[in-house]
Order: sequence, then structure tokens, then C-alpha cells
Amino acid sequence: MSSIFLFPGQGAQIVGMGAELYKNNAAARAVFDVVDDALGEKLSDVIFNGPMEELTLTRNVQPAIMATSVAQFRASGLSVPEYVAGHSLGEYTALCVAGAIDLADAARLLRTRGDAMQTAVPVGAGLTSVVLGLDSDVVRDICAQCGCDLANDNCPGQVVISGLKENVEAASEKLKAAGARRVMPLNLSAPVHCKPQESAADAMRDAFARVQIKTPNAKWISNKTANVISNPDDIRDALIYQMTHTVRWRESVLEMVNMGINSATEIGPGNVLSGLVSRTTDKINVEKLEV
Repeated sequence: MSSIFLFPGQGAQIVGMGAELYKNNAAARAVFDVVDDALGEKLSDVIFNGPMEELTLTRNVQPAIMATSVAQFRASGLSVPEYVAGHSLGEYTALCVAGAIDLADAARLLRTRGDAMQTAVPVGAGLTSVVLGLDSDVVRDICAQCGCDLANDNCPGQVVISGLKENVEAASEKLKAAGARRVMPLNLSAPVHCKPQESAADAMRDAFARVQIKTPNAKWISNKTANVISNPDDIRDALIYQMTHTVRWRESVLEMVNMGINSATEIGPGNVLSGLVSRTTDKINVEKLEV
């Protein structure tokens, strides 16, 4: 049997995350310092002190969650297990921990990613909503009818839809009529994993042309394929692809079971992924890293 480290995506952030580690652990402090230097600004000050409105800006929250997650991993002293995976931006964290992407490069890539996402869809023009109580295939069909996208297939009975605001609102009404228990907008400044992010995908393609990706020293399970990808060119393509396509998290967890993974550790702020894994399967024992 095997183990896996899991790394969260946007929405897990809280003001003050990693602050105690920065004060008390040299390895964690070095992570935040490298990220600050890579971005040419004190992102760590925003992470530790807020305000929350500034931290949750897409351009800040993506490198912030990555930095906090990597800091927790390096402070723990744990070795990289056989498998790693991340949810959305957490894919960058997983690849950084597995030695495929340099920490400074990961910070710059996620800053570019956040800026490009916001440029692609101005604040107020897009919408991302969580849908509870419907099968993902039903949601996907309704999204197709309304011109929006299934952004995240998180676990049985929980998916996320995203796109232009009017399209997501139209889909939300149809989803409620189809029996959704709840459709709730999320507090994101830009819609995620949807076709309106095509220009952001182009921006990431340009950014990756300047970055070296190495073969990871752990088996990286991709949001694109819900399976292992190891070739650096394929990894690059998968990270660009996920800008406009569904995060296949539920399928990834089921594939983890097929791979013989029976132990998972969530590393980073929050415990969202622990809940998603537990609601998908009872065959993986998942715990939250405490450092």
C-alpha cells in the first residue's frame, strides 16, 4: 500500500496562515523569503497580517497558498512520499514539493496565473458557484445548455460551475429546478477552469516557455487526466489545459484507490481536501499535517 500528500487550492486561505512557522522555523522562514524575493514584494506581510480583501485577490492568494503549503511541508521534515497531488493551484505546490518546479518559479508562475485570470474576466463579469446534491453528468449537461462550464468535480454531490455571470446564473436556475439541494456563489474575484480563461491559458503558455520543468521525484496525479503524468512536457501541457477545463478531483481520488493508495496527508491551510476524500471513499485514511 502507498501514501500521498495532497495540497489545497484557492479558498483555503486565512489571514495569519504560516505566521508562527515563520517566527519559529528556519526552513519555513526561508520559503516565505524566497517567495517574497521572487515576486519583488512582501507578500508574506499580506499573508500574515491581511487584510483579507487583499489576501483573497487572485494574484495574491495563489502564490500565498503555495508558499504556506511548501513552508508547512519543509518545516515538517517529512520525506516526499510515492505520490503527490494538488487541487487546481495545488498542482503547482505538489510539483514544487516533488522537485519538478523551483520554488521561485512556482511563485512567479502563480502570480502570472492570477493576473492573467483576472485580466481574462474583469471583476464582476464572471461567477463561480458550488452546486450540491446533483450528479456531475447532470450538471455538465445543464452547463452546456447555458454556456458555462463544470469547473470542479470535487466529490459525489459537490461540483463547482464557472463562467460569465449571466450564463452561470441561468445554469443555477436550471440546476435548482433539476433538484440541486443548493447552488451558492463563491467569493472569487475571477471565474476558474472555464472557457473564458482561454487568454489566461495563452499567458501561461508564454510563462512556461521561460521555466524549466523537471521529472518529479514522486508520482504526480494530474487534474487533467486523473492519473499519473511524469514527462515534463506533458506536465506543462496539463497545467495549461487546467486553466479552461474541469478539475477531476473525484475521479483522481477513485484512481488513488485503484493505485493502492490507502494513506493521505493534507498539507497547507484548511482541511477541504480531507473532507472531499472522505466523502468520495472510505478506503483512504486521510489526515491533516499539524506543524
